[in-house]
This record gives sequence, C-alpha cells and structure tokens, in this order.
Amino acid sequence: MIEHKYQKLVFAFFMALIMSCIMSFVISAFNVGLHSQIVQVWLKAWAFAFVVAFPTIMVVAPIVQKLVSLVIKQE
Repeated sequence: MIEHKYQKLVFAFFMALIMSCIMSFVISAFNVGLHSQIVQVWLKAWAFAFVVAFPTIMVVAPIVQKLVSLVIKQE
C-alpha cells in the first residue's frame, strides 16, 4: 500500500485518469462518431488528455479547495 503522505498525489492521479478517460471518449465520439477506429482515436486522445489533466489537477486542486471553503457555511 502507498503511504498516507502521498494521498493528494494518488487522489490527483486517479481523478486525472478517470476524468480524462471519460472526457476524451465523449469528445472523441462527438467529433468523429462511433466508427471502427474510435478506440484508436480515443486512446490517443486519452493519453494526451491525461498528460495535461494530472499536472493541472495538482495545481488547481488547492485553489478549488479554497473556493469551496469560501462558499460552504461553517458549522
């Protein structure tokens, strides 16, 4: 198992992996349709999307956490 101190990194990895997977498929299917080469088109798009998504999440996540704390009422 991975140590707890890497929790944010592991979270960002899986969030980027899953979101880039879903979004790259939806956008690929929307742009080129569901044809015989969709898997190849999607996997290429997914690889590129993940490379962008992972560092983006690492940078954006702390900003989003601060924004959420501003709009959530404290108990």
